[in-house]
Amino acid sequence: MYISPSVSKRLLLVPILAVVAIQLLVVRAASSANMTNTYLHHKCFGSQGKYKPGSQYEKNLQRIINEVSSESFKRGYNSTHLGESPDLIVMLFQCRGDTHGPKCRSCYATAKPEFLKRCPRYKGGIIWYDQCSLYLSTIDSVGMVDYDNNFCMSNTKKVSDEVFDDLKPRYFVDDMIQNATREANPKAPYYIAEEKRVGKETIYGMVECSFDMSQRNCRKCLERNNFYFRRCFYNKRGARVLGKSCSFRYEFYPFIFPKAGPKYLKP
Repeated sequence: MYISPSVSKRLLLVPILAVVAIQLLVVRAASSANMTNTYLHHKCFGSQGKYKPGSQYEKNLQRIINEVSSESFKRGYNSTHLGESPDLIVMLFQCRGDTHGPKCRSCYATAKPEFLKRCPRYKGGIIWYDQCSLYLSTIDSVGMVDYDNNFCMSNTKKVSDEVFDDLKPRYFVDDMIQNATREANPKAPYYIAEEKRVGKETIYGMVECSFDMSQRNCRKCLERNNFYFRRCFYNKRGARVLGKSCSFRYEFYPFIFPKAGPKYLKP
């Protein structure tokens, strides 16, 4: 059957527009998935013991976790001390460098009950989400590098040796560490997000330290973890190392919110 050119164009236009619409939906869905607030890991500090129901420690805990100010979510972090030993509680809460305001508040609202659920009656512990972390302890270690509570997560997908050698993710992270902790970026928390094009691939990354870290300790923490966990992200299409004091991540897709937080620093 013969179809005139004009009709043919109209018939072709519909499926083409449908395909474009589907592609846009897929891209948007992927972008949303990349920026979700996913639970990552937790650790309960058994060595600090447990508290009893109705104890002074429990009262201090309820007060400290329920009285986080709006200003804390606006700036993206909170540090609070309450009580005296043996009922001392130190709480550190921090959102990712590109997560502030309502997104930060939402992450905390998720992390708080989940910590209590996953570490029932433990006096100390830490829980990590994609966009924030919550740390509780009976020990005041603010300002000190934490070498004990670090872990690595890597993608199951791999890249070839050739591509990995060209992109050199470890050196990409190393460059970000230097940029985040240079003199031009004097305010904690030290944070930077960058991207690098190599051939047909683009690698995206970020590094960040907790707000209580000095420039020296921030760099020390990041450099140590970049070296210590190098086997975890060898030949991987993406990986992240998280800890109480510092974290970094690289991916082959954009995962940072388009508008980063106030501590964003361009390389």
